[in-house]
Amino acid sequence: MEQQADTLKVDDLAKSFGRGSGRVTLFQGLSFSVAAGQAVALTGESGSGKSTLLHLCAGLDVPDAGRVCVAGQDLSRLREPARAAVRRDRIGLVFQHFNLVPSLNVAANLSFQARLAGRPDAGWCDELTTRLGLAGLEHRYPEQLSGGQQQRVAIGRALASRPDLILADEPTGNLDQASGDAVMELLLSLVAQTGAALVMVTHSERLAGRLPHRLHLANGRLA
Repeated sequence: MEQQADTLKVDDLAKSFGRGSGRVTLFQGLSFSVAAGQAVALTGESGSGKSTLLHLCAGLDVPDAGRVCVAGQDLSRLREPARAAVRRDRIGLVFQHFNLVPSLNVAANLSFQARLAGRPDAGWCDELTTRLGLAGLEHRYPEQLSGGQQQRVAIGRALASRPDLILADEPTGNLDQASGDAVMELLLSLVAQTGAALVMVTHSERLAGRLPHRLHLANGRLA
């Protein structure tokens, strides 16, 4: 998966937990890259470190060694305020539990990330609203939406700022199969439209098979 001008580049990454004799190495020597427009499924057994790896790629955590570069910026060299700025400007995050702002309606939640990044685009938000099947729901609040609708808002929020990289952690994990498949179809279509790179953590072999590339994390190594 090595290409020039990679959106995400991970070099010789290592992460451990605990101290002294109780220290456990989750992984070490991990290297991979994802170019603009590539969609990669990250699979592995529960506890293998998939979510931790995704958090490192987002700059939500820092590695013990190695580096993570997003759009040419080395997160490993940045302090938290600077990493937060990269997340705001370059990365869209989609979580299993939606993480919508309960006090904001659909329209405000969807445009939230773009406004933080200083790139509000009413036309693009309107297109996302239509593509995601949210037209007519703009004034509803998260508690008034189904799980599938909430996840569609979360996907729209992640894409509204046109980020370079989308990181999704089990984005259909709380949905039934039909809703999950619909959300997955929308996510892949919109990511392809924007040309963003996508890394998606999933435990589902069926969903992983829908992405053209896969990384499998097992015993601290990628295959």
